[in-house]
Amino acid sequence: MRRTTITVPVPATPEPAPAQPQREKMRTEFAFELPRGYVDDSGVTHRSGVMRLATARDELVPLRDDRVRENPAYLTVVLLARVITRIGDITDVHAGIVENLFASDLAFLQDLYRRINSEGHTRAGVTCPECRHEFAVDIAGGRLGES
Repeated sequence: MRRTTITVPVPATPEPAPAQPQREKMRTEFAFELPRGYVDDSGVTHRSGVMRLATARDELVPLRDDRVRENPAYLTVVLLARVITRIGDITDVHAGIVENLFASDLAFLQDLYRRINSEGHTRAGVTCPECRHEFAVDIAGGRLGES
């Protein structure tokens, strides 16, 4: 009886799949510091807060609001009330709170809204008036020395 040897090719050890590039997690919330701060009914000033990215719904729903229909300028108030998730210790941010912000804080929040929803960041290019050096600053706020 003859023996026949059959050689069966052993599959090569599969190489590990190339590592997937780390996907950057999309930033949807942006911390800020109000220039002046919201003063609540008890006299406490709230300066730090958080604004989230706006959705299509956030921009559409206020258009059906009677206050906006009567006064189109009120759109800003309703829209900001929808996307600001916190001011200081206040987590129930509504139109009444936004109405009572100082004008400089309202302007700051309008600019922040535009930057994060249109441009995707909170950095602004600035030029030093003394040396004319150009650099970027994060307008979302924070304390000096923090990034």
